[in-house]
Amino acid sequence: MKRLILAVAATATAIVCTLGTAAAQTVAFTFDDGPRLEQTPLMTPQQRNDALLGALAAHHVSAALFVTCGNGANEPAGLALAKAWGDAGHAVGNHTMTHPDLNSTKVTLAQYQQEVLDCDRIIAPLPGYQKWFRYTYLREGNTPEKRDGMRAFLKQHGYRNGGVSLDTSDWRLDEKLNEVLEANPKADLTVIRQAYLDHLRQRATAYRDLSRQYQGRDIPQVILLHHNLVNALWLKDAIAQFKDMGWTIITPAQAFADPFYQQVPDRPVPGQSLVLSVMRSKGIDRFPGRERLVDDGDFEINAIDAAAR
Repeated sequence: MKRLILAVAATATAIVCTLGTAAAQTVAFTFDDGPRLEQTPLMTPQQRNDALLGALAAHHVSAALFVTCGNGANEPAGLALAKAWGDAGHAVGNHTMTHPDLNSTKVTLAQYQQEVLDCDRIIAPLPGYQKWFRYTYLREGNTPEKRDGMRAFLKQHGYRNGGVSLDTSDWRLDEKLNEVLEANPKADLTVIRQAYLDHLRQRATAYRDLSRQYQGRDIPQVILLHHNLVNALWLKDAIAQFKDMGWTIITPAQAFADPFYQQVPDRPVPGQSLVLSVMRSKGIDRFPGRERLVDDGDFEINAIDAAAR
């Protein structure tokens, strides 16, 4: 009898452990718009690139860089920075040549498609290259013709849509960081660092909760960050925070393999998370906490400004 009880207990423990592992929230790290050759305070382009790669290596994270070739990869120095991502084992994807907005009436479908092809010619020889494309601004076009034309184009050329579930406004915090440092190169950055970490935590928690409520499960989250100074400074801390939250980090390829990323919903509102797009295509556009997901980081910027007064 004692053996039976022990056996049952062991089986129950194994089941709990298995369920716990299966239910653990996962996240894949992806970065847009790099590598940039523009100068910023504190770090050179090489130092920013090295810092990002160093943070990923320190946490044994395999990520993806979606290259906007006109930001630097169209020059030897910038191409070398992009190559370093592939050499380090990260995926390299396409984010157009000059980051045009497909929702703009000034951008034609043919122009946008050419942007993709031109960037592809530059990055295709790089190690780690994947046939992954991420829409600029996460916008698929301001007309059905653009939307359907790009979807057909990607399918014809064998591209996977590099969708995003966990959208962030790290770019807004990066703008604030640069603004502060340009005014005072020796400024105390403690408040900005905390705002950055709080922002990522808030967005991650919100999108996880939405996925549970409207997808009925924890989907593998794909976070959108950028190749910029704010991440170069504090990405290592951000990854540590996700681990402290109990999240498991996976590769972008593992995340994209999930059926959630095969969806191609109509987008009543352009851009932003695929989670929100799927919800909107089902008529769900109002829910508690919505304002914090579409405010482009206003909450954090206001908190930084308030602390500076």
